[in-house]
Amino acid sequence: MTRVVVTGMGAIAPNGNDTKAFLDAIFAGQSGIKPITKFDPTETGIAVAGQVDGFDPAARVGKRDARKLDLFSQYAIDAAMQAMEQADLLPDEDSEAKSKVQNPNRFGVILGNGIGGLTTMQEQIIKMHDKGPQRVSPLFVPEAIPNMVSGNVSLRFGAKGTNMTIVTACASATNAIGEAFWRVQSGKEDVVLTGGAEAAVNEIGIAGFAALTALSKEADPKEASKPFDKNRHGFVLGEGSGVLVLESLEHAEKRGANVLAEVVGYGTTADAYHMTSPAPDGEGVIRAFQEALEDAKIQPEQLSYINAHGTATGANDSGEAEAIAAVFGENSVPVSSTKGMTGHLLGAAGAIEAVASVGAIDRGILPENVGFDEADEHTKKVNLVNKSNQNVAPEYVMSANYGFGGHNAAVIFKKF
Repeated sequence: MTRVVVTGMGAIAPNGNDTKAFLDAIFAGQSGIKPITKFDPTETGIAVAGQVDGFDPAARVGKRDARKLDLFSQYAIDAAMQAMEQADLLPDEDSEAKSKVQNPNRFGVILGNGIGGLTTMQEQIIKMHDKGPQRVSPLFVPEAIPNMVSGNVSLRFGAKGTNMTIVTACASATNAIGEAFWRVQSGKEDVVLTGGAEAAVNEIGIAGFAALTALSKEADPKEASKPFDKNRHGFVLGEGSGVLVLESLEHAEKRGANVLAEVVGYGTTADAYHMTSPAPDGEGVIRAFQEALEDAKIQPEQLSYINAHGTATGANDSGEAEAIAAVFGENSVPVSSTKGMTGHLLGAAGAIEAVASVGAIDRGILPENVGFDEADEHTKKVNLVNKSNQNVAPEYVMSANYGFGGHNAAVIFKKF
């Protein structure tokens, strides 16, 4: 089997508009949750979000793509550019090539997304309603459909291998990373850009999740997202993108690339329980953990840290805590959810959380579980990271996410 390594990362998140800024914030416990300013949210009953501020599409992705692409595709291209730059795969200025990857037919893109171009959908449906169907933009479909997140990244870098968007709700990006790992491991690709993007902080996005009674109504940003806390009261919607460059170790070594971490395991399962609620006993999550451990060929006690899904909803955090305790033992492996700092990025959650996980390996420190004050009977079974125990240099790190529809996914990274 081919060994698979991470050689580049990119991130745009509520608490950082590039990888360094994001990781600096994550390991300092700095939240990007803030009052919503993209629209007037008063009627939705929701006041805060993990909103990305200061993103200039023309400067980050170019004037042409700023005009033609929905925000979720723009975020993905920006994060991919960062990852390609760190991996030293961007072409030289005088080159006609779109990347330094020697064989573009073995250069793939596998990204995750939950909803597609929701801003475009909202704008164009309103336009159709107000002005009639003849006024709908001819770019409506290619801007809105979810698969364009990988399609647009593939176009930008001339990646002619696998071109795939995985849509498994909030597990999307983790599934994408896992499938990309397996694709490189099997020898089908040399390099794959993977991760995910989401841009749902708009009126219909907030209103939809509010109607589902899934969102926190707390107006204080510091109290809004409380993963694993006894008094958690719903998730905070976030937006952004995370992209990783995965490549075969042989390909990386041949070009002298700097390796950030190795990908060693992936597990994915289904609850087959309920459309939106996770199985209360965490059975599907347990099997995803076990599959990832088996794929990585390690024992539970070898895992150094779990970046948990931890949405700050009652059902998720209870079930996940029970699953972690069942597989790893009560109060054993350090656990945190970085959603206390970013909110929940839906289909991109696993992407920025994978960046945080690899960042933990690279920097030798764990992100704390921001927003936690008191445990309940379920969450007291997990060993949550705080400022007093975060100075751990992890060897094996797992990032796990789950989504509506009963999707469960987990990937394991290893110190190289």
